[in-house]
Amino acid sequence: MRRIRIVPVTILAALGLLVSGIPAASQDAPAADKAAPAAADEDVPPVATNITPEDQKKLDKEAAAEAKKQAAGDAAAARKKARNSKNDTDAIGNRDVDKGVNLYSIEKEIAMGKQLAQEVERQAKIVEDPIIAEYVNRVGQNLVRNSDAKVPFTIKVIDSEEINAFALPGGFFFVNTGILLNADNESEMAGVMAHEIAHVAARHGTRQQTRGTLLQVGAIVPMVMLGGWTGYAIRQGMGIAIPMGLLQFTQGFEKEADFLGLQYMYKAGYDPTSFVDFFEKIGSLEKKKPGSLSKVFSSHPPTEERIKAAQAEIQKILVAKPEYVLDTSEFQSVKSRVEMLHGRRKVATPTDPSRPTLRRSTGTSTKADGTTDANSSDPNSTDSDRPTLKRRDQ
Repeated sequence: MRRIRIVPVTILAALGLLVSGIPAASQDAPAADKAAPAAADEDVPPVATNITPEDQKKLDKEAAAEAKKQAAGDAAAARKKARNSKNDTDAIGNRDVDKGVNLYSIEKEIAMGKQLAQEVERQAKIVEDPIIAEYVNRVGQNLVRNSDAKVPFTIKVIDSEEINAFALPGGFFFVNTGILLNADNESEMAGVMAHEIAHVAARHGTRQQTRGTLLQVGAIVPMVMLGGWTGYAIRQGMGIAIPMGLLQFTQGFEKEADFLGLQYMYKAGYDPTSFVDFFEKIGSLEKKKPGSLSKVFSSHPPTEERIKAAQAEIQKILVAKPEYVLDTSEFQSVKSRVEMLHGRRKVATPTDPSRPTLRRSTGTSTKADGTTDANSSDPNSTDSDRPTLKRRDQ
């Protein structure tokens, strides 16, 4: 009987322990649940407390390398953005304006241009007057420095009254005396030169050759390099044979050269409206006197559409400056020498009262008697010594 009594008590005791353990488990569960979100919110990995100085240096080095890599990536993205922005005049010189399919390397382009330039010099009459040649070259090189061109330029003057200037691939640039004879000021001459420099900067000549059919490109390239261009050349009024694709550009390329050329002359400090003035003038001249323009130059004349596009660019992109270079007494002096070269007139003396003069805004030279010399034309003068005129009202 005692056994029968002990067994139920033992069983009940065991059951009591089990039942009493259930609430304890259920009470502990919420605490665990409350602790769980805190662990989930911890995104930062636990900091190791046993890092040695050597390990810390390694971690710092890796972090610095990652930061440097990120900074380099940001800088590359900024440069790429600048290269792709043809509207940013502050990025001139660092932009890739020559993008496009091109079968010619820069080296090959220079070699081609050099050979063509030698042919031009054999057939054309190059002006030997050192004052004329040095002045035109100096104005041109200043424009090149303020352009996107990636090749050095060789600039020479051709003795021809035909209104023309052309730049061959690789930076070989020729300016007819007709440009000086028909330009009213240095800024107008600079506008024409800037347009041609833009063709070289954008590599229009070789890009246009590349656009031709494979048969044509395959035929022209060896002929140009070997000098046999018959059938693939055009002759200008001066009798010089130049491959057609290197001088006659598509309307798209001409508009791009207008667009870039305006920026280059603006960057160099010239009045960009002079570009429009000159092209309006020669357009009117060609109507009055057909044949004034070279055949290549007239292939895409300064149409009203191009002129309006240039005016729009000046207003929207080129921020107005307080002053621009419009003319210099040196330009008028050199123009007089060119006129004398063509028998049009004698060189005016500095005392000629009929000659217009400009007052220098900065760097005015002073004579011994204390008066200023507004007609000083020292060829060694810097850009800051050059006379300027305020922007004209439009």
